[in-house]
Amino acid sequence: MRLILLGAPGAGKGTQAEILCKKLGIPTISTGNILRAAIKEGTLTGLKAKSYIDAGALVPDEVIIGIVDERLAQPDCQSGYILDGVPRTIAQAEALEKAGIRFDAVVSIEISEEEILRRMSGRRVCEACGSSYNVEAVPPRREGICDNCGGRLIQRKDDTPETVRERLKVYHTETEPLVDFYAQRGLLRSVQSSTREETTQAILAALGMEK
Repeated sequence: MRLILLGAPGAGKGTQAEILCKKLGIPTISTGNILRAAIKEGTLTGLKAKSYIDAGALVPDEVIIGIVDERLAQPDCQSGYILDGVPRTIAQAEALEKAGIRFDAVVSIEISEEEILRRMSGRRVCEACGSSYNVEAVPPRREGICDNCGGRLIQRKDDTPETVRERLKVYHTETEPLVDFYAQRGLLRSVQSSTREETTQAILAALGMEK
């Protein structure tokens, strides 16, 4: 099963990718992680990416797609994978097609902006160990204190309402058009974001894989 998960920031893509990875026995391919790995390993495309990053420039789509292509050719991806973080734009989606990278389904997790703002404004992260919480969904035992290490819980700048609204504007402009792009190719499966467990079941049902 070769999947893409689409959805606005806060829709739960990362959480669902982690769950599906375990349920389906296929790796989640995170663009950020493979970019860092390619740079560390000194692959040809990794070195190209590093040259742009060192110059303070954005890594071009063709380099990103090259790194994705390298990673998907590895043995653990032969039975399938979940792509996380790419494509973000129509240009990247077209570049994936041009590179011969195909998908079995594209799952779009639908959620209202009001719910996104509520969820993301409730996120807290331990400044010491990085553990994540949500004041409503997954609260710590003691308010403002990490269960794991006793560190202070903070709200990241990315999760403030002002920043979330800006991220949503970018999503609507650059990434949301992918919903129609993949619908036209008959690959789109839309599910409504709900609780973690209900969203997982909805995704599996949409894929014809209820468990």
